[in-house]
Parts: sequence; C-alpha cells; structure tokens
Amino acid sequence: MTVATIQSTPGSSGYLDLYPERKMSLFKNPYILGLTAVAGIGGMLFGYDTGVISGALLYIKDDFEEVRQSNFLQETIVSMAIAGAIVGAAAGGWINDAYGRKKATLIADVIFILGAIGMAAAQDPTVLISGRFLVGLGVGVASVTAPVYIAEASPSEIRGSLVSTNVLMITGGQFLSYLVNVAFTRVHGTWRWMLGVSAVPAVVQFVLMLFLPESPRWLFMKNRKNEAVDVLSKIYDIARLEDEVHFLMTLSEQERQRRKNIKFGDVFKSNEIILAFLVGGGLQAFQQFIGINTVMYYSPTIVQMAGFHSNELALLLSLVVAGMNAAGTILGIFLIDHAGRKKLALSSLGGVFVSLVILSISFLNQSSNELYGWFAVLGLVLYIAFFSPGMGPVPWTVNTEIYPEEYRGICGGMAATVCWVSNLVVSQSFLSITEAIGTGTTFLIFAGITILAFLFVLLYVPETKGLTFDEVELIWKERAWGKNNDSQNLLAEGGENHS
Repeated sequence: MTVATIQSTPGSSGYLDLYPERKMSLFKNPYILGLTAVAGIGGMLFGYDTGVISGALLYIKDDFEEVRQSNFLQETIVSMAIAGAIVGAAAGGWINDAYGRKKATLIADVIFILGAIGMAAAQDPTVLISGRFLVGLGVGVASVTAPVYIAEASPSEIRGSLVSTNVLMITGGQFLSYLVNVAFTRVHGTWRWMLGVSAVPAVVQFVLMLFLPESPRWLFMKNRKNEAVDVLSKIYDIARLEDEVHFLMTLSEQERQRRKNIKFGDVFKSNEIILAFLVGGGLQAFQQFIGINTVMYYSPTIVQMAGFHSNELALLLSLVVAGMNAAGTILGIFLIDHAGRKKLALSSLGGVFVSLVILSISFLNQSSNELYGWFAVLGLVLYIAFFSPGMGPVPWTVNTEIYPEEYRGICGGMAATVCWVSNLVVSQSFLSITEAIGTGTTFLIFAGITILAFLFVLLYVPETKGLTFDEVELIWKERAWGKNNDSQNLLAEGGENHS
C-alpha cells in the first residue's frame, strides 16, 4: 500500500483538510462527546482510587496501630490496589476482545462497587487490603477498556484529543478525591467515607453504559454490520458515512481473516508487533518510574516529610497539587493534536527532570533551613505542572494508536499490565527506600530515570499525530524490515501536517 493510497483513505486526516469546517463539527457532536464522557468515568475511577488513598492513609494509621508502626503495611494498603490492577489489566485485553468494550466496562464497574463497599466496611487491615485488591481489579479492566473504546469511536483527526479526555477524567478523579478527603476530615468515620464514596461514579457509569452502543470497530470485527452502521451514522454526516462504512468493512474483513488464529504468543512472533509493544510498554513503564504515583499516592505524606505535620494542612497543600494536575491535563488535550505526541512528551520530561532536582535539593537541605519545606511543595507543584500535559496523556494515547486491530486488545492489555507492574514496584518500595537512603536521594534517582526516558522517547517513539491506524502500522513494518525508509519519512511528515 503506497503512502498516497493511505492518505486518500476515508478516515484519514487528509479528508478533513478538504473540509476543515467538518473537523470542528465533530468536536460539537453531542453523541461523540457523550460516548467519551461516559467511557471516561472509568478514568475517573482510576484517578479517584489513585488520589483518595493518599489522604485516607493518614486516618487509617490513626485507627490501626499495626499500620501506623509498619511502613510495609502502609505500602501494602496503597499498592494492593495496583496488584489487583495488574490482574485486571492482564485479563482486560482478553475480555475486551471476547465480549466487547461495553461489557468489559460493565464488569469493571461491578467489581469496583464490591471493592468500595468492602473497604468502607473493613474492621481490620486484612479486609481493607482485600477490598483494595478488588477495586484494583476493576480499575485494571477499566484502564484497558476506556481508551480503546474512545479511540475506536473517534474520527482519527480528533482521536488524540478525545482519548486525552480520559486522562483528564483520571486527573479530575484525583482532584475530586482530594476534595472528598478534605470534606471528610472532621466527619466520624473519615477514611471509610473517603473510600466508600468511590462506588458512586461506578454506579453512575454502569447505568449510563447500559444505554450506549458497542465500539463500531469491534462490531464490524464480529460481523454485526447493521449495529455498526447505526453507531457510525450518529458520528459522521451523510457525506462521509458511506466512505467510512466501506473502509471499515474492508479493513475488518482483512483483520477478521488475520485474527482467526491470533494467540497471545503470536505477539512475539511478529517483528512489527514486538517493536510496537516495546514502544508502548516502554512509555508506560517510564511514566511510572519517573515517580508520578509517589506524588499522587503519597503527596500528603511527602508534604509532612517536608515539615508540615498537620493532617489537614497536608491535605490542603496536596489539593493544590491535584488541581494543577487537572489543569495541566486540559492543556495537554489541546496540545496533543497540535504539538504532537513526541514533542509533548519530550518537553514534559525536560520539566519533570528540573522539578525532581528541585525536590531532591529541598529534602537534602531541609534540616538546615525550614524554607526548604516550601521549596519541596513548589517542586511537587512544578512536577505535576510539567508531567500532566505530556507524560500523563501521551503513553495512553500512543498505546491506542500503535497496534493493528487484531492485536489491539492483547497488546493494550499487556501495556497496561506493564504500567501497573511498574506502578506496584514504585509504590510498594517508596517509603522503604526513602527511609533507607533519604527522600532527597530517592528523588535524585527518579531524575536519573527521567533522563533515560527522554532518550527513549527521542530515539524510539514515532510521531503518530494525525495518522490513521493503517499509516501507523506501515511505520512498524518499515522499521522491522528496514525497507522504504523514504516512505517512512513521508509518513512522519504526514503526521505533522495532517492535524
């Protein structure tokens, strides 16, 4: 397939270059926005769980003496949800492929609701940890499902922005969790309310999802053409609908033939898929190993380490961090389809490095001057300000774009699993490492990893802005086999020029 052929394919951003007013109409389509918003509640559950435990942990320690005296128990309460998410993400890819994006979302909601109720009712740390594991299962499935559902229901020219709204829901959920934490600081049962209220958005999503359709691409894959056309007719105007239907029918038939014998092990038999997964999984790993969830899971604890010992003050200062996270993600939604994925990630990593150096210096000099406590808070805010527009949305967006349809569920689940395993390693070890080598040195290690992440993005991550799934697939084929390099360069330029 030539570059010229691909760029004239219905669904590519080149189509919208001829009719720029239609691109804006897609953003105003209430049906697309509704699908995105409801699917994005899965991201909110992800974000709420990430943020709420940071505040709840302060009060859990007050209720359970054994937790207060053990860093390991504190880390386990935080990270058991991540352990559940690893299992959920690994199973989520298979659930998505076998039962569809809609049923996968409903399953995730039910699991999450059960986990939230279990946490709120826990009478000892063991039950609390079990509830955290259940919540993690639901979050893991949702972390795979929501971005794929949004991407497959989105026109390619606004796909990056819409998938990034899922990350906005994550950061919005984190901000909401901090608000809830502050609201319940003086209420009897504090942490039980903080953790139990997370069932509410899961119930809301479950009810709304019953009225939404399945992904049109998945419907075509299952040969349910009439249902798929009905969904597409609500997304595209009549001038484009016929071309889109024809394009997806042809593509789905090809993918259905290839998919018949697809197994988990097949991922490692194709050079193109291996390369794509290494990039997707690598981005997810670096997102965690540069320290984001030490900030989100432990920010009130970090604030207390910096010298602000009051629980309420620690939560209020952490609320500023969460607010900056949400604001930065909104900026990222605008930039990801304008600046591009690669440039956004590189600029984000540069700022994260500077922020981590500030944090390291602040903690290394904390004992000599109380002012360094405020520098530590400044470092946290700057870290989030730089991370949230770039390394927040970019790994999730890129992972919805770089795999062929027949591998998207499997590879998406594998990449999400990499994310959660990396998250588990960081969150389970953070308090122990800071106790062993000091908080300042720990942040310095994160800064070193950030340099490696910058080089990884610079050297290995392709620009996918404005490219269709077919165009991205061609990049991997050319990289794997070392052919048609001139064509690959044209594709990369096409991504820059077609948004």
